[in-house]
Amino acid sequence: MTLDAPPAARVQRLGRAYFAVQAAAGLVWWIAVFLSPAIRSATLGSLNPVVVAALDVPLFVIGSALAALGIKAAAVISAGWTGLVAVGLAAYATVTTEAGWGVVIMVAATACSVIALFFVVQGRVPTELIVRGPFAFRPASIRRGTAANVGATMGQLILFWGFFLVVVPSALAFLEQRWMVSLVFPSMVGLAGLVLLVLASCLGIASAVTMSSTGKGTPLPSAMPNRLVVAGPYRWVRNPMAVAGISQGVAVGMILGSWLVVAYAVLGSLLWNYAVRPLEEADLAKRFGAEFLTYRGRVRCWIPRIGSKTRPAAR
Repeated sequence: MTLDAPPAARVQRLGRAYFAVQAAAGLVWWIAVFLSPAIRSATLGSLNPVVVAALDVPLFVIGSALAALGIKAAAVISAGWTGLVAVGLAAYATVTTEAGWGVVIMVAATACSVIALFFVVQGRVPTELIVRGPFAFRPASIRRGTAANVGATMGQLILFWGFFLVVVPSALAFLEQRWMVSLVFPSMVGLAGLVLLVLASCLGIASAVTMSSTGKGTPLPSAMPNRLVVAGPYRWVRNPMAVAGISQGVAVGMILGSWLVVAYAVLGSLLWNYAVRPLEEADLAKRFGAEFLTYRGRVRCWIPRIGSKTRPAAR
């Protein structure tokens, strides 16, 4: 955790506050379900609301209320039930094309409930688990040459781009249509997305080549650069590959006309910024010391500092 992280007690209060809001929102939603046929149809489809409420009210609404009082077991039950409902409702909506907005709501509630659960139980989110095992930070072998690093990096780009920019967005766009939660995009959004995709891809390739040739490593955590990379796009932002990847995701969503893919890219940026980046920068500070700290103080993470004359030179 960072040194300026809030105390565990404060984080636990935030988690309990979330569960209190979730309990209130769940109660309001159930009242609306029984009062409004439109809301009932959009969120539950043809499911029997009495049967669903018989389980959801005690496990979701009351469970969240008890979690708000600090009962950890209730937080576990509420978060677990929310995830189970999200999965079940997603399967139901995919088969029947009903209750699509209910799926979206429950998936969002699941993500927030899991975070709040960690807040209540541990007083923090154990993000360090992300970089364990095969994803642990390790420098690349110094015996591997520049050509091998560049080749490995290009292979990684093909695999990652194929999965995160083709497979996942295609699945999300399909589900968005199947769940009948799609929105109409203006006609020029697709063209703007294509332009953005080309520019972001050029940035991604330039950043990857710079990292693998100058840094003597690859973007993968298991084969990280042996040198601090401050050349090429890294002179302007500290994480140009992340900027490129997130922009590519948004661009693909614009091309497909899918708000769900755009949301996926934005949520990915939040995950990377608040979960992965602090761990990565802590590793860089440990390995490169004052050199990285100076670089971090001069170059922003996301937005270039326009007009800055202080550019670190590559070593």
